[in-house]
This record gives sequence, structure tokens and C-alpha cells, in this order.
Amino acid sequence: MTVAIYPGSFDPLHNGHLDVIERAAAIFDRVIVAVFANASKRPLFDAPVRVDMVRESTADWSNVAVEEGQGLLVNYARNKGATVIIRGLRAVLDFDYEFQFALMNKKMAPDIETIFMLTGETHAYLSSTLIKELASYHADVRSLVPEPVNQRLVQYFGRNE
Repeated sequence: MTVAIYPGSFDPLHNGHLDVIERAAAIFDRVIVAVFANASKRPLFDAPVRVDMVRESTADWSNVAVEEGQGLLVNYARNKGATVIIRGLRAVLDFDYEFQFALMNKKMAPDIETIFMLTGETHAYLSSTLIKELASYHADVRSLVPEPVNQRLVQYFGRNE
């Protein structure tokens, strides 16, 4: 059984993330979506809320589990029996950033492969930062995020216009 980890801050989860999760679930026996804290970012939602949003949004995929990630990614992956780390890419800028992490992870854990998955072209422009900014102006983001996320954004920022 091949276990893959899809790590991220998912603050918030958007349809580009879901695209990667759905395609990973079709390839791997088990996909663990690991919601990590990102030390360089100040999250809008705390980790338990992000876990809940991702869990609610991925409930239809029986081979997808969602949990809060802790510690160093390669150690977390080993503890979960994962041999693959999935990273979603939108553009060349993402690759440059992700490539450095993939090489460092390979140095620390040669037995774990990093696989880059391109986000579908219909979602390539999405970012969590963009979603948060739009929602802060009460923009309607329902077509960009799953419904559980939209509900939390409306609760946080107020009603979509």
C-alpha cells in the first residue's frame, strides 16, 4: 500500500488544493492531507478549524485522511508510513520554491519521493492569500472554495455580496 502525504497550511483550502487531492486519491492507496503551521505566515484560521474544513471538504474520498501535521515533514511522513510527498504547483515560481524543499527532504530522507502535481489550469490562478483578500472585501468566493470553507469565510468576514 502506497501512502502519500499532501502537506500544506491550507489557510484556507481552495479548489486548486481539492484538484490535487482528488487526483492524488486516484493514484495512491492512501492520501494524508497534513495541515501544518507555516512559521512565515500568520494564519487566518487556527489549525483545528483548518483540519475541520479540509475534512468536511474531502469527506467523499474514502482513502483521504486529514490531520494536523507536527514537526519536520520527513519525520512526520516516516511516522505515517508514507513514501511519497505531494506538492502542488501553479506556476514556475512555485517550482523554484518547492524544488529547494524537495532537495532538502531528499537529503534528509532518501527513501521518500517528492512528486509535483500541476494544479488544473482552471485553478492555476488561485492562492489562499488571494481568497482571504477577496473574502475580506466580502467578495463572493463560492466558486473558488468548497462550501465548508465558504461558510467559515462568511462567518469570519461577513456576508458575501
